[in-house]
Amino acid sequence: MVKEPRAGRVKTRLGRDIGMTRAAWWFRHQTACLLRRIDDPRWQTILAVAPDTALEARMWPPHLPRLPQGRGDLGARMARLLRGLPPGPACVIGADIPGITRAHIARTFAALGRHDAVFGPATDGGYWLIGLKRRAPPPPGFLRGCRWSTDHALDDSIATLPGHRIALTDTLADIDTATDLHGSAASSRSKYLDPTIRPAR
Repeated sequence: MVKEPRAGRVKTRLGRDIGMTRAAWWFRHQTACLLRRIDDPRWQTILAVAPDTALEARMWPPHLPRLPQGRGDLGARMARLLRGLPPGPACVIGADIPGITRAHIARTFAALGRHDAVFGPATDGGYWLIGLKRRAPPPPGFLRGCRWSTDHALDDSIATLPGHRIALTDTLADIDTATDLHGSAASSRSKYLDPTIRPAR
């Protein structure tokens, strides 16, 4: 789930600390780094783009398929993506998470072999990844009523999947503020984006 890296429209909390132009540049760099890092023949990477008018922007790698995110809050957009893809395991990852590697994604798909859903917790109470086995459609209330951008986001999202076998994978930190950014730089970890990923067929 990538956003067009335009100043004032992406990473605005970070932008209030370092300037909107610098925050947008950071996110653009993150997108490019992430796509190089997660490229792997074991799965297919699909970009879910916002706004929908940026679907054909030249910044996106031409070889990657793209989908519009559409309208609604974060939960509505993620639920729409996970419902709309062809059957089979799929996950959505976050754009602003340092240190995502192929190994993290591979562990997620392995966990979906034994569970109905997987979440990758973030250190702020949210999550950097959600994955579903998708043998059946998610329940009607999937990802509705969640308190996004709070420390309740993960628990609220899990609560929308009653009766599902749920696994938690690696906990990673995201980048929302200059403090987060400096901490990530100090740990010399790479920083990334938010595409939708499915196993290759």
